[in-house]
Amino acid sequence: MPVADPATAATLGARLAALIGRDAAAQDRFGIAVSGGADSLALLRLAADAMPGRIAAATVDHQLREESATEAAHVAAICASINVPHTTLVPDAPITGSLQAAARTARYGLLDQWRQAAGLDWIITAHHADDQLETMAMRLARGSGVGGLAGIRAQQGRVLRPLLMLRRDDLSAVVRAAGWTAVDDPSNTDSRFDRARWRTALARLPELDAIAASNSAQHLAAADDALDWIVTQMAAAALAPQDDGWTLMIDVDWPQEIQHRLWIAALRRAQPDIALRAGALDRLAAALRKVPQASIGALLVRVTGPGRWWIGPAGSRDNGG
Repeated sequence: MPVADPATAATLGARLAALIGRDAAAQDRFGIAVSGGADSLALLRLAADAMPGRIAAATVDHQLREESATEAAHVAAICASINVPHTTLVPDAPITGSLQAAARTARYGLLDQWRQAAGLDWIITAHHADDQLETMAMRLARGSGVGGLAGIRAQQGRVLRPLLMLRRDDLSAVVRAAGWTAVDDPSNTDSRFDRARWRTALARLPELDAIAASNSAQHLAAADDALDWIVTQMAAAALAPQDDGWTLMIDVDWPQEIQHRLWIAALRRAQPDIALRAGALDRLAAALRKVPQASIGALLVRVTGPGRWWIGPAGSRDNGG
């Protein structure tokens, strides 16, 4: 059964083509992440209409709720009814720590493993404009910069999110037209979680247009990408290998945002897996104003001259001297 509005499925195909940078109606195969909620079921229906024979679906069962196995089976039955291959993915180890963050990390890891094993080119998720607005509001409250306020990216690696300009209600209408029943995840309204609290708060502010927010997020993402491009060009001259580390050279008259990003580039060049938590660079800068060297991650940073620093392993014998 096709969706009530065939143009919506055509829009999905066009958006995928724009994200990939070429005709999405070629031979690419897509993996659809389907939880069983209305958003992901709508994506499944739209993708089945837009790209028949070129999609497969997967449901990640985190085994955090008793109902999760039944919900995965419900998605499998829907997929079978429209001849879409379906796989249920289960983490190897229980989810611990911050549940939503840990579950998200596990989910994307499992989906990418499945994508590769199944010979798929892309993973598609059902993030939409209301999700984008929630994300931007949450990050605004945390004082995020340009990159953070760009919100949910339409493309990250092999993950595509083509529905960011559609509303939650639009997707619910697709599910109703298909005659499907969506599952209800209670965490979506559980006030213990930040996103659920923001969802409730934003529902009381209809003046905040989710589509306009998604447009703003696209502009911010473009600005963020432009800044990264500039820094990549500048890093060729600002960063130079020295001994077992790197020398960073910055003109103090350069814009603060450029300086900030060059520092991140330098630290990641010296330690690719470094975790730069909020405020880490500010604390490093404050320390280096008082003492000639300071540590961050597994690195030592030493002042070697005006606007010049050596960055390398903390256990280095030379340490840039």
